[in-house]
Amino acid sequence: MRINAIRAYCRDLTLTKPYTIAYQTISTVENVFLEIELVHGIVGIGASNPSPEVVGESPDQVLQNLQSEWVNSLVGRDIRLFNSLIDEARHQFPNAPGTLAALDIALHDAFGQYLGVPIVQFYGQKIRSMPTSVTIGIMNLADTLAEAAAFYQQGFRVLKVKTGLNVDGDIERIVKLREIYGKNLTIRVDANQGYSLADLQKFLAATRFVDVELVEQPLPVGQELELLALPDETRRLLAADESLKGHKAALKLAHQPQPFGIYNIKLMKCGGIRAALAIAIIAKPANISLFWGCNDESRVSIAAALHVAFACSNTRYIDLDGSLDLAEDIVTGGFILKDGLMRPTNEPGLGLTSLS
Repeated sequence: MRINAIRAYCRDLTLTKPYTIAYQTISTVENVFLEIELVHGIVGIGASNPSPEVVGESPDQVLQNLQSEWVNSLVGRDIRLFNSLIDEARHQFPNAPGTLAALDIALHDAFGQYLGVPIVQFYGQKIRSMPTSVTIGIMNLADTLAEAAAFYQQGFRVLKVKTGLNVDGDIERIVKLREIYGKNLTIRVDANQGYSLADLQKFLAATRFVDVELVEQPLPVGQELELLALPDETRRLLAADESLKGHKAALKLAHQPQPFGIYNIKLMKCGGIRAALAIAIIAKPANISLFWGCNDESRVSIAAALHVAFACSNTRYIDLDGSLDLAEDIVTGGFILKDGLMRPTNEPGLGLTSLS
């Protein structure tokens, strides 16, 4: 089955509400899309929204790469050799994970539709459904509680609270959430590199009895070894995010003593489904749990992350809420979300339906 046409384009997708993390406030998101059309009309869709601050690649650079002569030279190639095409792409764009993610996802979607099977089943489905966390940005206590109440009303029972600007305010917010919801709510924290080691130790001591499930990327990239000052049981609850860009970082962080007990895998950091599986394979024998995250992304790449997450037996957490705050998208489908539980559809490929 030959590739008949390739189309790349950009869409600036508006968020329903802006939010703040430790280093910026976000109100709109630019996603780059790639369509790979096969000769009999099957269209595989890929998407990318890389974070320039994390991986050094912007959406504009992704679009330029996806409209390059090399990508267009894939027209006429056989989709059944999609693994070889991904290998070639990694050689062509070695330091462009956003570009690779869009290519990888589109190739997987087209190949899965060609086979007539969901991608999660192609790789061997291990998990049927799992609760996703939903994210509360950095805001004052009253707004935090109002946002939590709205999510709780919608059926979500796992919150990820952004922190990292003021540790005392962070402690107040987390303690109050536990006081209000008791054991009815799972609380995760994402500091987005905003803490010093002293801040982290203060936060951990003050929330010891709050039962925070995990703390994501507490210290800046490059300061991972400082975490070794913490007890092993504490480090098991820390998740590497910005420190984990690909399989080389995964190997380094897997060495004993391990600064993190959890890997947050994002397709936009590592370069797609194949690269994510490589990280998962490294993590498993190192007894490192998998936590699948995202940026503000289309359902296209959220579905891709969910499919690969549920094909990995060491997946313990998902935070795949990146499309929920979009005011618009180019597809429907991809996953089913009910009362906070996510699961893939049983449709071929990534199970997406284009709105165009």
